[in-house]
Amino acid sequence: MVIVHPQFVIDEKKRHKAVLLSVEEWRRIMEELQELDDIRAYDKAKAGPRDAVPFEKAIREIEEGYR
Repeated sequence: MVIVHPQFVIDEKKRHKAVLLSVEEWRRIMEELQELDDIRAYDKAKAGPRDAVPFEKAIREIEEGYR
């Protein structure tokens, strides 16, 4: 779990309007979110069809996706 020390921006009626975090806390949150995205993508891939793809074809598809 990422530990944060938020500061809140409030309006004249003392309603929370925004949150301030340190840059380091923000970076850690973003890293955690990226890892969560990776886990979700992995879980989705594992739940999908189990057809094997030849290694060469997989590499070609990956390389084409980066163009």
